[in-house]
Amino acid sequence: MCNCIFSIFNKLTHLRFSESSYENYVPLLFDFPSRRFSSSSLLVLNIKIQHFSQLLYVLDGRFSQLHTLIVDLINNVLLTDLIENKEKISNLKCFVLSCAWEISRYKDLLLPLIYRMSNIEKLSLYLTIYINDKFIDGNDLKKNIINHLPQLSMFTFDIRSLMFINNQMNLPSKKDIEETFRDFRYTKIISYVDYFLEKKMGQCHVFSYPSEMPYYQNITNNFPGGLYEYVRFISLYDEYPFEHEFFIKIFQSFLFIEKLSLINHQSQKYKQSYTSINHNHNFINC
Repeated sequence: MCNCIFSIFNKLTHLRFSESSYENYVPLLFDFPSRRFSSSSLLVLNIKIQHFSQLLYVLDGRFSQLHTLIVDLINNVLLTDLIENKEKISNLKCFVLSCAWEISRYKDLLLPLIYRMSNIEKLSLYLTIYINDKFIDGNDLKKNIINHLPQLSMFTFDIRSLMFINNQMNLPSKKDIEETFRDFRYTKIISYVDYFLEKKMGQCHVFSYPSEMPYYQNITNNFPGGLYEYVRFISLYDEYPFEHEFFIKIFQSFLFIEKLSLINHQSQKYKQSYTSINHNHNFINC
């Protein structure tokens, strides 16, 4: 039925196609080159899809007038080997992409897709990306994204890059990352770096603030605080113990979460109780 919607409503211009929960999606039959799910009138599409290949099908020309596309990927499966389309997506003016899972192939899949959006004016990326040798910072965003989009007027992002640490020499600090954003004068940028020596893994989290990101992953003791009204899922991880003050900061920053994941094997040094005046919640031993 979902795939016949444009036959029934043949003048449809705006469509939001998703379930209310952040982690559910509406199954759509994108995975074949069919024009049955297509429209020459659709202007705005907000959709949850299962994998990256479905995004490429959405942008294969079946929505010729589409100018705003908001996509939430709920899986990191790529499955793109059979899809070859390098045509410009000239009508698209606004593109929002989010994914709760870690993704790879940033340079050979995601960037080429963005480069096809030659007239894009507003771009938002909320992603966690595996990289090989260098964190995604302000210099990377300017070189690989901003400089390729001449019409871009608004760029918001929440990007967490993950890197295996083979050499602990010359690892960038928080200050080093902040310095790469010195030209981002009209946007508040928050950045911090974590190194997990047991896992031999580093992460660099950079984002524009305030943010509309739906996920906040791998929150550590370096979490800077703030208010994140759009976040529905958070995960907490660190190799150092989470103390009472940390959980208070989390409680105050994320008011509307639906799901929380916590991984920490270290015992707290200071255990306390806290009662929320506003919500009458009691947190014991936090």
